[in-house]
Amino acid sequence: MTESTEMKSLKAQQIQIKEFTYDLPEERIAKYPLQNRDLSKLLIYKNGEIKEAVFQSLSQHIEANCSMVFNNTKVIQARLIFYKDTGARVEIFCLEPLNPADYNLAFQAQTRSSWKCIVGNLRKWKTGVLKMPFYVDGKTYHLRAERLSQVDGAHEVQFSWDPIDLSFGEVLDQTGKIPIPPYLNRDSEDSDTIRYQTVYSKFEGSVAAPTAGLHFTEEVLAELGGKGIFREELTLHVGAGTFKPVKAENIGEHEMHTEHIQVDLKTLVSLSECQHKIIAVGTTSVRSLESLYWMGVKLLCNVENPNLLKQWEAYQLPQFYNYQEAYQAICKYMQQHELSLFNAATQIIIAPGYDFKVISGLVTNFHQPKSTLLLLISALVGEDWKKIYQYALQNDFRFLSYGDSSLLMRS
Repeated sequence: MTESTEMKSLKAQQIQIKEFTYDLPEERIAKYPLQNRDLSKLLIYKNGEIKEAVFQSLSQHIEANCSMVFNNTKVIQARLIFYKDTGARVEIFCLEPLNPADYNLAFQAQTRSSWKCIVGNLRKWKTGVLKMPFYVDGKTYHLRAERLSQVDGAHEVQFSWDPIDLSFGEVLDQTGKIPIPPYLNRDSEDSDTIRYQTVYSKFEGSVAAPTAGLHFTEEVLAELGGKGIFREELTLHVGAGTFKPVKAENIGEHEMHTEHIQVDLKTLVSLSECQHKIIAVGTTSVRSLESLYWMGVKLLCNVENPNLLKQWEAYQLPQFYNYQEAYQAICKYMQQHELSLFNAATQIIIAPGYDFKVISGLVTNFHQPKSTLLLLISALVGEDWKKIYQYALQNDFRFLSYGDSSLLMRS
């Protein structure tokens, strides 16, 4: 590790979170989405200038031949509400699968599946098995939950059900609720099942939506394609940690959550050959694209565990490779190991001082004060994040998950 990379890492870790806050009145938080996804407002930031439009017009503000990268993860109905015989309510929030640990296998599992979970009202569930009856096509089923052990500040919960002719994915669809963000301060409703999901969602696994994608409609996607803008997809399953507030004074004391990435060889080959700007749709796509770059660097440098990127590794690894070289290294690795999918995990934190290696722009919503997402925005646009957010507040933009959108381009 060179001195310059060491200094970059230390500077990033010394950042004070109090510098990344703003006053967000409760009434500016969008509690519900607009009736039409693509009629949200769009703030456009280019060359230090701000203007606004309607999201429907997005294709007019992006150059032809750019590649846009979408996160095609699908939000699962991860909140399960059980009632004990005493009437006590216990809420179980599924975070990620443990046995089987693979998402696809976990959703296909029959008979039983174990998950890492957050348990609400834990004091009412000291021992015993929780039970929930549910009904499918006139047939009665029973879902059971048994708490096994503590796991990384959460709990391992084993779910079992009978009859066993349903997969766990089907069980969740019948018994679970969509986990809308806690800052909406309301219960999920039937409409959230559709609206808290992108129109291009494919692979189940997220407990929070990649909300930048909520504005896209098939019409907007068609217009982008008609202009010659390329569309690529990858999968990052968004964890509950995305809502985790930064409580430490220094960023270096904040522990980032782990998120799981999956990308196919065809997509990586296409991106490795890209000679135009790459625009990420959402912060999850940014974290995926930039993490994949560093994983490619690890392969080029023969660093152990190329499929895992720790929180500060991006500030410590060699900085001189271009993203084509890094992505080509992953392609070569996949071909050598006869892999069609690259599965990886990242804890990357993108904060001021981070040197973006892949993206030239970002489509994103407006984020919470003192959040790691706001740090990412600042890393992209510098101190202008204050100007952008001030403009949004003064011009009636709606904030957070169901709020309005922005297109932020690097200078």
